[in-house]
Amino acid sequence: MHDRSHLLTELRLPESISLDAMSVEEAVAVMNAQDMRAVQAVGAVQADVAAAIRIVVAQLKKGGRLMYFGAGTSGRLGVLDASECPPTFRTDPEMVQGIIAGGMEAMFKAKEGAEDSADGGAATVDEKNVGANDVVMGIAAGGTTPYVHGALRRAAERGAKTIFLSCVQPVPNEPKVDVVVRPLTGPEVVTGSTRLKAGTATKLVLNMITTLSMVQLNKVYENLMVDLRATNTKLWDRGARIIATITSLPKDQAMDLLKKSDGHVKVAIVMNKRGVSADEARTLLDRNDGKLRDAIG
Repeated sequence: MHDRSHLLTELRLPESISLDAMSVEEAVAVMNAQDMRAVQAVGAVQADVAAAIRIVVAQLKKGGRLMYFGAGTSGRLGVLDASECPPTFRTDPEMVQGIIAGGMEAMFKAKEGAEDSADGGAATVDEKNVGANDVVMGIAAGGTTPYVHGALRRAAERGAKTIFLSCVQPVPNEPKVDVVVRPLTGPEVVTGSTRLKAGTATKLVLNMITTLSMVQLNKVYENLMVDLRATNTKLWDRGARIIATITSLPKDQAMDLLKKSDGHVKVAIVMNKRGVSADEARTLLDRNDGKLRDAIG
């Protein structure tokens, strides 16, 4: 068993030594101050996040996939981020995937022992038929998760691009990857509980990677999610508001246009701006690689 006591996330935080004796107000203030450090830690690795985004965009343009591998909180955050991409950006569910050690059951009930198998991570990479067009991103807040290390090593052997997200200093035998994103969040308010600052930093990084990758893939116009496809009441309302904002149509007319486009916001906007049918709008978007700014001229 490796000694992990020297890792940043395993050290004791001086500011919370007396956590059990603090008032609720004092404890809230301590946690809030530490959460700010998570934001600062991500700010310090912006260049690495940008490098990761460039890799993801290049591979997705080739038809590849972005696959998160993690265990515990890290795995759950990967699954969460992946699951938000289809409704937000109208992506194929296969494009961004979250894989958690122990399978989907581990999303709801901890299966912490599953993270200890490097062979398990490698086997899942094989099961997913990871190839040269894919990106495998290993998420391990504490840096040492064997499941994640095994997945990254096997993915590299299969020719995939690899990214490692960790919140601690380099550890022995860390996998060699294309990009390391290392926000050093420091000791946790409750020692070793990486669902706190390290989890916050992880969520921030994943937000940046998928959001800005989708922007580069022409799924956002200005700061509006124009590739949204309305599938529920909330999204129909949001879609109509986006159309109204860009076209200056009244909300009811924007909703009518959205219905004619089968709920596809981008198509509806092109229909209005270019005075074409839904099919013609789709053709214009295809010709312009889905970039609304070019399709509307």
